[in-house]
This record gives sequence, C-alpha cells and structure tokens, in this order.
Amino acid sequence: MKKHVTMVLLAAAGLMPLGAHAEVSKLNIPLGAGGFGFLPLHMMKEHKLIEKHAEKAGQKVTINWANIGGPSVMIDALLSGSADFISAGPPSFLLLWDRTKGTANVKGVAAISSMPMYLNARAPHLKSIDDLKEGDKIAVTSVKSSIPSIVMQMYAVEKYGKDQAFRFDPYTVSMNHGDAAAALISGGGSIAAHYASSPLAEREIKTEGIRTIQNSDDVMGGSTTFTMVSTTTRFHDDNPKVYAAFVAALQEAQDMIKADKEGAAKVLIASMGGSGKVEDMVEILNDPSLKYTAKPENVMKYATFMNDIKSLKNRPEKIEELFFPGPAVSAGN
Repeated sequence: MKKHVTMVLLAAAGLMPLGAHAEVSKLNIPLGAGGFGFLPLHMMKEHKLIEKHAEKAGQKVTINWANIGGPSVMIDALLSGSADFISAGPPSFLLLWDRTKGTANVKGVAAISSMPMYLNARAPHLKSIDDLKEGDKIAVTSVKSSIPSIVMQMYAVEKYGKDQAFRFDPYTVSMNHGDAAAALISGGGSIAAHYASSPLAEREIKTEGIRTIQNSDDVMGGSTTFTMVSTTTRFHDDNPKVYAAFVAALQEAQDMIKADKEGAAKVLIASMGGSGKVEDMVEILNDPSLKYTAKPENVMKYATFMNDIKSLKNRPEKIEELFFPGPAVSAGN
C-alpha cells in the first residue's frame, strides 16, 4: 500500500509516468516541394483525413501543415523535432536513413507516389544523354543526391562501367524545378536539359524543339517510388495510434485520388496557387505510369546501388530494414 501511494505521489509531481504514455496532440508536417508527387498530402490536409482517423482511435490531433519543401530543409526539421513526418524522394531518404542509423533511426513510413521523371532537352545536338558535351548543363534539384542524379549514375555504370558512375555529374547544376522549366522553355539561358517531373515535364515537351531523351522508369527497369514519407523511430514507438492514423489517412487520400481525379486535380491546382487547368491535370492523372500507392517500388534498387558506389555506408538486405512494418511495405521492394 505504501509503495502504491508513493508511486501515485511521484506521478502527480511529474517525476514518473502513471499509466500509458500520452501521445502527441499536435502534428507538424511539411507539405513538400509540391506537384503531383505530393498530392496525397494536400488531399489529407483538404479533407482533414488524419484528424478523422485519429478521432476513430480516440485521439484528438491538430495539424500544422508547413509550406516548406526541399530535402535539406525537411531533414533539418525532422531531426530538430520541428517536424514529425517528412516526405522526399528515395535517394534523400536513404541518405537520412544511413546518417541516423544508431541515433534517430529514421525509417520509411510508406510510399506516397510512383512516377517517372523525364530528361527533357532543347539543345539540338542532344539526341541522347550520351551526346552531352562541354558546356552543357542539366538542371536537377540536387547535384549527386537527387533522383535524376542517381538515375544518371545508374545509367553510366550500366553503359560505361562502375568506374564511370559519376560520368554525368559534372554536367548537372542545382536548380528548383520552376526556374529550370522556365529557363528551358524560354531557351534564353545556359540550361541544355532539365530532369523534370509532372506537370512541368508535360509543359516542357509541348514547347517546339524540346524532347525527352531519357526517363527514370526506363533506367530503373519499371515503376519506381517518386516520393515517400519517413519519421523517427522514437515518434513511431511513442505514438502508435497517431502513427496508424497518419498511415490510414495517407492510404485513404491515395484511394480518393483514384476514385475522383477531377476533385483531386482541383485540390492540386489550388495547392499550386491556381496554376493549371483541371482537364490538363486529369489527363496526367490518367497516365498509367503515375500511381498513388503506399507500396515501395524499387527503393531497394536505389539502396543497393548507392551502397555499391559508396554513397551509403550501410547496406540493407531487405525492405523491412528501411521501413516500419506494414502490409504495403511487406509487399514492396
């Protein structure tokens, strides 16, 4: 009896927990870089899906959706505790997983989207990536660590050998997608090509003289995760109900996009400040190469390759090393 009274008094004084650990009541989630790859996040925000699923589990949460994007900014936010979930492409995630192994132990939650990226070129001599010459510049979001950079490294190894992995790196320059597309379309800058994603890729190839000379799915050998979401092991372990609510909300958002593409297109356009036409966005959403699925696709291929070229210190042997458990994850690769 005395021991029980002591425990109650200590708990009341805040010196030890009594009962179950209280889960977070507020989530901070960056919306990412925008566009089709991050559309499910905007659907979750618009339709308050996380709040709905959390309430079903007996949890009340509020969401702070931050308008920030770019891997480095979001990684800093996650590791500093100012973000709970972040989204990025597989290469950026893998570098974070590798960097935090044994400390924050960041892992993947689920995939968000699978879609190809397109290397669109304007320079007349560029019929393929092999035609690059001195002075040519390819715009990518991040030199060496972006999806296009890794894809071009894969292509270089396959065609020219392992010692040529970084053959195309000197031609790449970091530039955000909007500025890169504007430079390529105008034809007035130094950009010879841009590795673009939807909808900018489609806008570019509608411009006379611009054509696609490579796409990421061809190099990867099939459908490949474009964006995915991750969090720390501590958040996952401390907040099982909120974590499950997030996963359920993401999957519902993905299903909603498939079921009502016009409605999803309107949400997307609103997220881009009203830029674009509904019919154009629906046409892209109808492209079978664009998928909204929680299942990781070809993430292990990225991981194995990045370890082979020494971009990653750690080498995962199975998908479960990279992601928290879940039905969609166990079906992925």
